[in-house]
Formats: sequence, structure tokens, C-alpha cells
Amino acid sequence: MGRIAVYAGSFDPITHGHLDLVKRASVLFDEVVLAMGENPSKKYLLSPDDRRDILHACTADLDNVHVDSFNGLLIDYCRKRGASVIVRGLRAVTDFEFEFQIGLANMDMAPDIETVFLLTEPRNIFISSSLVKEIATNGGDVQRYVPVPAYEALMKAING
Repeated sequence: MGRIAVYAGSFDPITHGHLDLVKRASVLFDEVVLAMGENPSKKYLLSPDDRRDILHACTADLDNVHVDSFNGLLIDYCRKRGASVIVRGLRAVTDFEFEFQIGLANMDMAPDIETVFLLTEPRNIFISSSLVKEIATNGGDVQRYVPVPAYEALMKAING
């Protein structure tokens, strides 16, 4: 069995920054699970089905990337999938403090699961799903920040 990595997020919507990390992780690991988190306390713009379809469409050309969803603790999900690595992206120093804290908590609860941080490509450093949703819901053009399937789903969700 190869080394399985999990890259988790809400992906509401997936951005070019997310997709870049997925592609780079797919070269580093035998299998990458793009795990869509379901957090009942979070308000999503896109439905779980829409997000799942978008993730499938955006990663269809990556043979070792699989899409799944989960709820609960990420380390429990990793154990269930047989994953030994959690992949996280870092955009800026502000991300580091939060990600470091979560990484340490995961390490404490599951010392056998490593967290690997990948640096975001400089051109994607300011892009986040929250920013994309804010711009899009206020009529701004977000085509350059998200893959086509995500853009189309966003426009459909916003415009009805």
C-alpha cells in the first residue's frame, strides 16, 4: 500500500490555490484524498453535491486524487482511510499560527499522522474561498480565482 495523504477543506468553492496544492501533493504522494469537510455550524454557499461535483470535475485528470466527504475529527477520518499524512497549505504568516496550532493538536491526538505544509504559489497568496464568495456576491468578477466548474456553480448559486 502506498502513502495516502488527505487534503481537507470546505472547498466552498475550490480556488486555483487549492487546486495548485492538490496537483503538487499528487506528485508527492501515492494517493491524495480531497476530503470535503461537512461542518454543521458553517454556512455554505454551494451545496454538498455541487461542491463534490466541482471537485470531481477539477481533479478528473489526476488519477491518484480521490474526492470524499467527512464530518468529525480529521484524524479519525485519516485513520479510517489509512492515511498517514495531512496536507495543509500556507498562504501567509497569519495562516501559520492557526495551522500550527491545529497541527500540534493533531500530532498530540495522532502522533502517527504527519502534517505536511505546502507553500502557496505567490500568485495565489491572497485568494481564499471567503474572499471569492465576498467578491462574487457583490457582483465582482472572480473568474481568474477559481476553475471554470467552480465559477459556473458560483454564478448559478448567486443568480438563482
